[in-house]
Amino acid sequence: MARTEQVLVLEPQHELKFRGPFTDVVTATLKLTNPTDRNVCFKVKTTAPRRYCVRPNSGIIDSGTSINVSVMLQPFDYDPNEKSKHKFMVQSMLAPYDMTDMEGVWKEAKPEELMDSKLRCAFEMPLENDKTTEHSALPKSASASLDDGEVKKIMEECKRLQMEVQRLREENKQIREDDGLRKRKVTSLATAPHSSSSSVMATSAMRDEGLSIRVLALCVLFFVIGVIIGKLAL
Repeated sequence: MARTEQVLVLEPQHELKFRGPFTDVVTATLKLTNPTDRNVCFKVKTTAPRRYCVRPNSGIIDSGTSINVSVMLQPFDYDPNEKSKHKFMVQSMLAPYDMTDMEGVWKEAKPEELMDSKLRCAFEMPLENDKTTEHSALPKSASASLDDGEVKKIMEECKRLQMEVQRLREENKQIREDDGLRKRKVTSLATAPHSSSSSVMATSAMRDEGLSIRVLALCVLFFVIGVIIGKLAL
């Protein structure tokens, strides 16, 4: 005896599509709708159970309602030359009015009471144009917020500030060299007690001056970063 025609409505009807890249879990949704006036038991089976996780993989769909089944493809090394041979089958049957044990109902079901629908699996990779669009979208939108005049002003300001920072670095380097020379002179004159105090004061003054230059250089750097971020945020 031929099996009963499937009463559930499947979306999609014939093919589950999984869109890469497949370096992470990829999920496809299968919608099952019960348009009848009876509750319907269902099971979802696959030819590759180790490659997929199905939630829920079985249950009951009440009359006039729908359920979404998540079919999760596990990560794998995708080969575009290899066609997918994976298939899914949605098996169903009308739920008995007095049903208490769903597993028992499946075991006792007669072949003519079972209904099934089969779906293929298809793997798709994003087109190269899609990848290019995704990668270029952010830089393009960011640059569009600034006209050529503003960009030129920012570049000139950055160049000027970079030259200022370089000048401060050279001055700081010269101060450190002078400080080292004076320290050596202080060491050579360490035997003269009357000059010890003035030498220590001179060394301390030079250290303070060097520290001030470093602080100023840091302030200029923070100013550069602030100007650039402020312009891009406008």
